Amino acid sequence: MNLAVIGFGNAGGKVVDKLLAFEEDTGRSLWRFALAVNSAEIDLAKLDHVPRDNRILIGQTDQRVKGRGAGADPEVGADIARRDHQEIERAMDGVPIHDIDGFLVVAGLGGGTGSGGAPVIAETLHDRYAEPVYGLGILPSADEGGRAAFNAARSLTSFTEATENLICFDNDTWRQHGDSVEMGYERTNEEIARRVVTLLAAGELDGSQISEAAMDSSDVKRTLATGGVSSIAFASSEVESRTREQRGLINRFTNGHEESGPDENDLTMKIHGLVRKAVTSRLTVPAEIDSAERSLIVVSGPPSEFSQKGLRRAREWLERETDSVEVLAGDDPREGADRLSVAVLLSNVTRVDRIDALQDQAVDAKSNIQQQADTREDEINDLITDDAGELDPI
Repeated sequence: MNLAVIGFGNAGGKVVDKLLAFEEDTGRSLWRFALAVNSAEIDLAKLDHVPRDNRILIGQTDQRVKGRGAGADPEVGADIARRDHQEIERAMDGVPIHDIDGFLVVAGLGGGTGSGGAPVIAETLHDRYAEPVYGLGILPSADEGGRAAFNAARSLTSFTEATENLICFDNDTWRQHGDSVEMGYERTNEEIARRVVTLLAAGELDGSQISEAAMDSSDVKRTLATGGVSSIAFASSEVESRTREQRGLINRFTNGHEESGPDENDLTMKIHGLVRKAVTSRLTVPAEIDSAERSLIVVSGPPSEFSQKGLRRAREWLERETDSVEVLAGDDPREGADRLSVAVLLSNVTRVDRIDALQDQAVDAKSNIQQQADTREDEINDLITDDAGELDPI
């Protein structure tokens, strides 16, 4: 697919920066336009790959913001996104609309600017353009507290309704014990970039070999056309040693004839095994596999590592697991790759325990917030007045 990507808020901007870096490092062609929108000037300055002219600061004239952020308040994030919509739309005039298949709006859902503003910009794009608008939402960790859960649960509803499909990524799934906050977020952003670019860039003309079983944008769009929430699985392994030798010593001792590649049965089992490993344990947000409406498998790596038999078996296995015939599969040849990778899109999953837990945490947080608001004024009055009521204010 060819996409225009918009990062909203701090997390959204960082993820877009990582997406651009991964695309460049792997020689892929996916992003036709990139924009970062934030209410905190300092966060925009930290980006490395988003062009400076495409970093938009909103809320500068709002007394609550003034370039310092939305204070984890999604109502403020949504409000300034609406107020400054003309500035955002002017920046969007740079989108080569004739050359894209859709938009991807990226945001962290636990803060203020992204959780409030991303659904607003998604609605704006939907009203202004005919191309589909997809979302990528990052769920906060449980240890980020009730306020983050409350923000995320509310934003999840709005963001899903404003997009054709919302791909979710759960921070809790990828944070490792002992990680610092910064290290944990860096790892999750890398995981997001690896999965999203591997999946969505398949089949594009970027100088790589085109195979008969290559994916194209219509396959991805069809899989994402279900609406709802989706998850991406991923797994990879090193290529066979003989494959590496062939790339490094092409025809050196074979008089123009390459040695035979890895055994076909081995490759069949390898691809089948990678797909099963990815789907059963490596989802961006854990979900019940059989609740997916549609699925798509992309195998990426050196063509000599591909096995159409393995791809067919993997597709048949996934059809059984999802109890659906709506499973597409194809490959993405990468001559210089040193790993064989599989990315699997599970579209419109409807049983996601992490989202259920997030909503429960949000309901508890809302109750606590309301309870505190109800008693706070009385507590303040008790603090600043004497017990006998003998003192008059000045």
